[in-house]
Amino acid sequence: MGRRKETITYSNTFSATANEGSTGAGLQFASTLEADNSSVVEHYRPRVAYYMREQAGNFHYGKQHPMKPHRLTLTNHLVLNYGLHKHMDVFEPRRATEEEMREFHSEGYIDFLKRVTPDSQKQMADCFAEFNIGDDCPIFDGMWDFCRIYSGASIEAARKLVSGSADIAVNWMGGLHHAKKYEPSGFCYVNDIVLAVLQLLRYYPRVLYVDIDIHHGDGVQEAFYTTDRVMTCSFHKYNGEFFPGTGAIDEMGSGLGKFYAVNVPLQDGIDDRSYTQLFKTVMTAVMETFRPGAIVLQCGADSLGLDRLGVFNLSIAAHGECVRFMRRFGVPMMVIGGGGYTIRNVARCWTYETGIVCGTELPEQLPSTVYSEFFAPDYSLHPQLSGRVTNHNSRAYLNALTARILEQLRYLKGAPSVQMQEAPPDIQGFLESEETRDKDVASDRNKDSKDERMSRREHAAEFYESDRDQDDLDV
Repeated sequence: MGRRKETITYSNTFSATANEGSTGAGLQFASTLEADNSSVVEHYRPRVAYYMREQAGNFHYGKQHPMKPHRLTLTNHLVLNYGLHKHMDVFEPRRATEEEMREFHSEGYIDFLKRVTPDSQKQMADCFAEFNIGDDCPIFDGMWDFCRIYSGASIEAARKLVSGSADIAVNWMGGLHHAKKYEPSGFCYVNDIVLAVLQLLRYYPRVLYVDIDIHHGDGVQEAFYTTDRVMTCSFHKYNGEFFPGTGAIDEMGSGLGKFYAVNVPLQDGIDDRSYTQLFKTVMTAVMETFRPGAIVLQCGADSLGLDRLGVFNLSIAAHGECVRFMRRFGVPMMVIGGGGYTIRNVARCWTYETGIVCGTELPEQLPSTVYSEFFAPDYSLHPQLSGRVTNHNSRAYLNALTARILEQLRYLKGAPSVQMQEAPPDIQGFLESEETRDKDVASDRNKDSKDERMSRREHAAEFYESDRDQDDLDV
């Protein structure tokens, strides 16, 4: 727990100009990062667990809806064809149970999700206003199964970390951070992140949630707003009107959770250098102050440039640099998906970040897959994404923002009251008894049977293909 491999300090002043983002800036930034990272000796070789289920990419919100689960299929094909499955353990997760979903969501809401279908929605239309059903959160075929699949994967990923059989667990199906206790919101029906954090809290006294989606992680913040055992830190666009309309800097938590909600509200068009410098400054202070036992990193890709719903100028390299930075702390970490609506770039981004958590450098040219035409005409891992939107984040604004966040963290005066040697108390009555928890951990430690494992990590010293090689597996 808390295995920090290096201490990193960053200046809290910003040298980037307000209108940076010229043609080629993203590629130049990627080249600079390559040069910087090549000088870092990699000592941390985490065990990575990767969760995927083929059916997850087959669901369809609707013809005009921006959320496209097919992005998961594109991502998995790139991951497998790059050969990343040789560097991690790949699992097909089970579906979440109703009981597990009710650890956070209300019984009435879960019952509604289970019963409503496109065929029954006319008879249940009276419930739609109560449960916030509409254009953003429509009723679609297989919705209940979709929720169970992505939520089950996040629960299993959290348990994998708790059992000690993985250091990093990746679930690109998850990250649906807007869902509330009683209703869906912003394309999100079940909040798999909250369910995963509740699993982690059974073992880790403190859990850090970090969100780099362009939209504020309101559902997760709301769930843990009054506790000091979870710190939420969200980097997002905020002007009071942009969805979901929350995430102002003065939303800091309440009660025991006062100052444990950290919000980083940004304006349109932020560029690579400004974003990564801000991220590293804030997260260095957060890690030193909060000292989490585990991290959940939500990697919503709608913060990329040219996203269908986004207004930032981030390149894939800059987005991935946030993942790389958090990985270097050596703390057990869940890496999950989220937003992202230009699906060819979402797939590129999450594939690149899968390579980062595995410590593997990927070739610029994308491997050939049955979906290669999605990535035409360049077929590259790092297309030019920046420069569409003017950067409205001035140097003065970013300096003032940083100063205020660092001042907020100083109020905490170190990690909260739960000591590492103490058994963590239940949070809001959600958690099971210690006896049941111990059984779950013991069960997870014995779960890595041949039938459940889809593939094994290849050791760096192995120069041959095993009998269970899955290069040709079409998933």
